[in-house]
Amino acid sequence: MDIVTSKNGVSIRLTEERWIHITEEHSEMAGYYFEVLETVEEPEAIYEGKIGECIAVREIEKGNILQ
Repeated sequence: MDIVTSKNGVSIRLTEERWIHITEEHSEMAGYYFEVLETVEEPEAIYEGKIGECIAVREIEKGNILQ
């Protein structure tokens, strides 16, 4: 499990169980684990979701996966 701090100072945990859930629903995200964590810490933009949640966004070039 990894923990990062969001732009608004909240600690965000990405557990193995959560990551499996994410990649089962969004198979295109497989291989982007560290990019997801980096996006939470340093997003290009933050949008408000439908129920008040914050959605961090960052563009990542396809095939530019960190190993």
